[in-house]
Amino acid sequence: MCGGGLKGKLLYVESNFMVKMLYGKSKKCCRLLYLKSKMEHIFQKSTFLLRAQQEIMVRSMMAKIDWNDRLIGILGARGTGKTTLLLQYAKKNYGFGSDVLYLSLDDIFFSENKLSEIAGRFSDQGGKLLLLDEVHKYPEWAREIKNVYDFHPHLKMVFTGSSISDMLRQNADLSRRSVQYYLPGLSFREYMQFIDVGNFGIISLQNIVEKHVQIAADITSTIKPLQYFADYLRHGYYPFFKENISTYAMRLEQVIKMVIETDLQFVEAVSIANTRKIYQLLYLLSISVPFKPNISKLSEKIGITRNTLLQYLHYLEKARLINMLSAAGQSTSILQKPEKLYLENTNLQFTLSPETADKGTLRETFFLNQLLNAGQKAGIHSKGDFWVNDLYVFEIGGRTKGTAQIKGISNAYIVADDTEIGAMKTIPLWLFGMMY
Repeated sequence: MCGGGLKGKLLYVESNFMVKMLYGKSKKCCRLLYLKSKMEHIFQKSTFLLRAQQEIMVRSMMAKIDWNDRLIGILGARGTGKTTLLLQYAKKNYGFGSDVLYLSLDDIFFSENKLSEIAGRFSDQGGKLLLLDEVHKYPEWAREIKNVYDFHPHLKMVFTGSSISDMLRQNADLSRRSVQYYLPGLSFREYMQFIDVGNFGIISLQNIVEKHVQIAADITSTIKPLQYFADYLRHGYYPFFKENISTYAMRLEQVIKMVIETDLQFVEAVSIANTRKIYQLLYLLSISVPFKPNISKLSEKIGITRNTLLQYLHYLEKARLINMLSAAGQSTSILQKPEKLYLENTNLQFTLSPETADKGTLRETFFLNQLLNAGQKAGIHSKGDFWVNDLYVFEIGGRTKGTAQIKGISNAYIVADDTEIGAMKTIPLWLFGMMY
């Protein structure tokens, strides 16, 4: 046992293998003192982050999650606010005490220390909620979380991770224990809430189609949504726009860089040697979207094989940098050629290639983005732009877009930009930003 006389005579450093004891005391004892010291330091960092977190702007995902589950996963792209969501929930429901602990698993501390050991000590000390950020950066994270889940039944855990990999497929046992949610960027509806224009409820796609005239009339009786729509397309998708709009594009460039240079490196199929080729691919897409890709020519231009290109497209989509569409009724797989490619959101268009951010591109990109984020299914239709849920056909255009192209097609609609209130088969484009 370590006695009080050892105080001041204990020498240890961060790395576990370098721990040394003075006066012949046991390494195990030193390890316990070391962990006690580190736990105090970890709690200090966690408390600081919780105290600094503001609860003014809260994503609608907060209400969607069933926080009663013992193990919750929140996946999503960089910059969408996963960490903020964790901290907001913990601060509101657990305060700053010893009941809650936030850990970022990309912390250098975990290069020489095990998550399961820290989680176990936290649970043994009466901890109730463990927040685990960036779990995909920690080796064997799924196995260790499973063990913590099994051996500490009174501990709740919420983890966040990248949308790039199908994380729970790594461990079937964990997938049975965890409830998983996906956090996208802000919808147009959430953006208006964040800039304090109005707080409107979520509107289903079916209601938009069937009741769009009345819904648009009700909303436009209190606000003018088109007044804010152009700003949303340029800088409203990622929540960090609230910090400084003037540097928003620079920050978004950093997000893109982190995805390609850091997050993609956790995917086995992606070689770090091809990082510049991935940049080249993303740029070529940004100046061409929306377009039907010629995979052979594109792979030749970039200097990678056809199968490698298709894999990279797949992971760029998982990273939420692009969206891919297939023809209606066509099955999808990693190595299947997409019929059409888009950037994932309009903010990326303005950041990567502002000179090609024409209205037609922005309209289609916005529509598809909001639709997919609301959990709808989309494909390409032979006569319209989008075939949705195997039920609706939508043709996207400006306010003067006519219905001749969709004449005779059942459940077909014009989605019109620069329009506050539609009529009959013409629905305002902005209204599809209210679906989540």
